Amino acid sequence: MKTSRKKFVSLILISGFAFLFIYNVIFRSVVRLIPESGESFLGTESLTGWKSTVSTILYPIKIVLAGPMVPLLNLPDPPPPFLVIAFAFYWTILALVIHYLIGIMKRPQLKT
Repeated sequence: MKTSRKKFVSLILISGFAFLFIYNVIFRSVVRLIPESGESFLGTESLTGWKSTVSTILYPIKIVLAGPMVPLLNLPDPPPPFLVIAFAFYWTILALVIHYLIGIMKRPQLKT
């Protein structure tokens, strides 16, 4: 199955924003895409039971999706579209690199 770059990048962007939104709703009890400035973005308050286990399992995914963007989240008062555009730009680059690496792995090896 061959996926175009545009479709792959769109899928990564939609998935990334959906992941952050759902994560914040379930684990932070905040109906926001990005938490307010000053809140810890990667960590969560003390969780109990299944929330702690699921949060620990999802932590590596959150590090990849949001880790490099943490310095931008600590800005005093960035305009709302700034953070969304920054996340979209980072995820676009990430998606293009992943698409390129998958393309390299799928190419048939030349027999010598």
